[in-house]
Amino acid sequence: MADSAFWVVFFSAALALNLSPGPDIFYVLTRTLSGGRRIGVIASLGVCSGALVHVLAAALGISAILATSALAFTVVKYVGAAYLLYLGIQALRSAGGHSALDVEPAREPVSAWQAYRQGVLVDLLNPKAAIFFMAFLPQFVRPDHGAVPLQLMILGALVVLVAIIVECVLVLLAARTRQALKGNPRIAQWLDRTLGSLLIAMGIRLGLSERL
Repeated sequence: MADSAFWVVFFSAALALNLSPGPDIFYVLTRTLSGGRRIGVIASLGVCSGALVHVLAAALGISAILATSALAFTVVKYVGAAYLLYLGIQALRSAGGHSALDVEPAREPVSAWQAYRQGVLVDLLNPKAAIFFMAFLPQFVRPDHGAVPLQLMILGALVVLVAIIVECVLVLLAARTRQALKGNPRIAQWLDRTLGSLLIAMGIRLGLSERL
């Protein structure tokens, strides 16, 4: 396959995969709608930092442990599911009184560090993300292009770069939505409940998931 065709296929696949709804995207959207554009971008950087750890693990072969060990997969899966449930319940509780969208911009629902740290954990505690990188990246390794671990790290970093671009676009759209809804508490509370329910649904889905 020619280089140009190779990269077209690779980036098309990376874009399609990053556009698929998952815990990462819902977390970033939740943080954007509750804290604004800056918090959303920081949350995205946290998620992508966690993804880079998975890339490194895939390059070093560590992800194979999650793919082959039922115990390791189950432990990480349930911890990740519990964390998503916790974040979803927090969102539902914020909708119980006043919406986070009614808070003045100077009073962020979470700090930048909290948004970043939570983003890292949301991605790290998703065992399917680790297995995804281990299954997806080797398909694009070319034996005549150098050391395999280095190729895996470069390809993984490019996938994460695509994720940052996609998530930043979503952050900008969500921030505009947040601005438009700030004057309507009822819609804002409904949105908080919806996002909280989605995070809980993602947690349940992760908890019920099986190894690939």
